[in-house]
Amino acid sequence: MGQRLVSPHIFQNGIKQLLSDQIISHWEIRYLFVIGALIKRLAQGDTIMTIAIIGTGNMAKGLAGVFSKAGYPVTFGSRDAAKASEAARELGGNVSGADIASAAGNADVVVLAVPFDAAGDAIAAAGELEGKIVIDITNPLTADYSSLTIGHSTSAAEEIQKLAPKAKVVKAFNTIFASVLQAGGKIGDKPATVFIAGDQQAVNDAVEAIAAKSGFVPVQVGGLSVARYLEPVAGLNIVLGYMRGFGTDIAPTWQTVI
Repeated sequence: MGQRLVSPHIFQNGIKQLLSDQIISHWEIRYLFVIGALIKRLAQGDTIMTIAIIGTGNMAKGLAGVFSKAGYPVTFGSRDAAKASEAARELGGNVSGADIASAAGNADVVVLAVPFDAAGDAIAAAGELEGKIVIDITNPLTADYSSLTIGHSTSAAEEIQKLAPKAKVVKAFNTIFASVLQAGGKIGDKPATVFIAGDQQAVNDAVEAIAAKSGFVPVQVGGLSVARYLEPVAGLNIVLGYMRGFGTDIAPTWQTVI
């Protein structure tokens, strides 16, 4: 990963030139300086970022557990701060709870662990999310899980990027069942695969580092539009795991040559 990092000095000088030439806006400059700071931290070997998880359901708790065990400080965010705190107490360790705005505001990385239909409200409660890495784990499925609600020309991840234009959205962890997360991210003794799709290499690298440190096998698959492929994979997993009776260990532990 280190071979793909940009020198922070070159990065910041380039940004200053773009600002002086009025090529990009001031809020875009502020966002890029945040990403530049993350690049600098990664270059210095500092990969421990703070993580907020919006939601307190099974996926949220499963992710909080694996992230926390990997050494990441995690904060649950909920409209009901007491509910978030209770979820944190269940896990213990370096997991805390807060309201959504506080959790997101104090984190480097924000995980959307809510249903896709609730993502808009969660983002509104979190604020602008300017400069934040937002990991979208949602899947746009119908209530009976029989089909996608959007696809082909867009994806849940791309729609979430539109709702949070000052954040950098990455699709990841959407193809893993909650029960696999609660088993430490492993199927038997084999780590689950995490597919990562996003439009900025440094951000994808940061999410890859989190996934790898948490015990998964991360695979970067391309830009955010590749979420149009990843979200149907989640639907297939549900069909195989529940409707066809293969169980939640069916997906996904894919073979790679990385």
